Amino acid sequence: MPVHCSLNSAFVFHSPRYTNHLERENKSCVAQFFLLGLSDYPELQLVLFALFLSMYLVAVLGNLLIILAASSDSHLHTPMYFFLSNLSFVDICFTSTTVPKMLVNIQTQHKDISYSECLAQVHFFMIFAGMDNFLLTIMAYERFVAICHPLNYMVIMNPRLCSLLVLMSWIIIFWGALLNLLLVMHLTFTRGTEIPHFFCNLPPLLQVASSDTRINNIVLYIATALLGVFPVTGILLSYSKIVSSLMKMSSSASKSKAFSTCGSHLCMVSLYYGTSLVEYLSFTFTHSSQESMIASVMYTVVTPMLNPFIYSLRNKDVKGALGRLLSRAGSFP
Repeated sequence: MPVHCSLNSAFVFHSPRYTNHLERENKSCVAQFFLLGLSDYPELQLVLFALFLSMYLVAVLGNLLIILAASSDSHLHTPMYFFLSNLSFVDICFTSTTVPKMLVNIQTQHKDISYSECLAQVHFFMIFAGMDNFLLTIMAYERFVAICHPLNYMVIMNPRLCSLLVLMSWIIIFWGALLNLLLVMHLTFTRGTEIPHFFCNLPPLLQVASSDTRINNIVLYIATALLGVFPVTGILLSYSKIVSSLMKMSSSASKSKAFSTCGSHLCMVSLYYGTSLVEYLSFTFTHSSQESMIASVMYTVVTPMLNPFIYSLRNKDVKGALGRLLSRAGSFP
């Protein structure tokens, strides 16, 4: 692993061999990076700070209410709301990985982030983004079982299977993120490296590395296929079966009720994967950091903030549970 600290050359012999070694070490001697952020205009900083602080607080509070409602109300002790609670928890962690540091940098007018903080941000961002992928896929499978196999729903989606699906997702994502992190730790960066983003994400970090990133890019593409393409394929297959099953239903009321239970999930899938795809394409083909940052804002801040509203506004059970939760909270002196 390269040394990421300043070198004191006052007490060493400057042979040509040492000078070459020192030059190589200086490239890996990075104490911090500089995040370019969303805007350089000073007059916009206060507006950005207020906007993102508001969205962050709404996202955390809204998802926390979903978790509390699902855990405290016996009507929501079902597989669907078990996965929704996990999604809300991941969304809280997801947005907390990037937004607080951005708010600190805006408030202090500093753009620096330490080397260790940057790697930690990359690692946790990959974990929580991957978990979002897996949970959305699992929730699509849960809807498929509920609509296509309603009589066997509780047998198939038993508590053991639900817990196992979530646990296996965490394990797979953790080791995948760890592999990418170990590869990044072997890269070198020049002093004063600027990252064209408002947080440390793997693609822009690889873009500014001064050493060979071919292995990193190969692993990243494989991870994107495994953690992106396969989940999307699973979601599409689940919904193709759901649509086929709905077409066979004779009652229009049954069709409407069955499809309404999928509406919230489809909204989340569209928001998350749509903005993720825009970021991926903008970096892969156009290398446009501005478009990438806008897409990143959507799925790191806006989507977690909208998640509680989408599920609560379209779901009578969640609205009822939230009402009972708030009434109980208001009854305390």
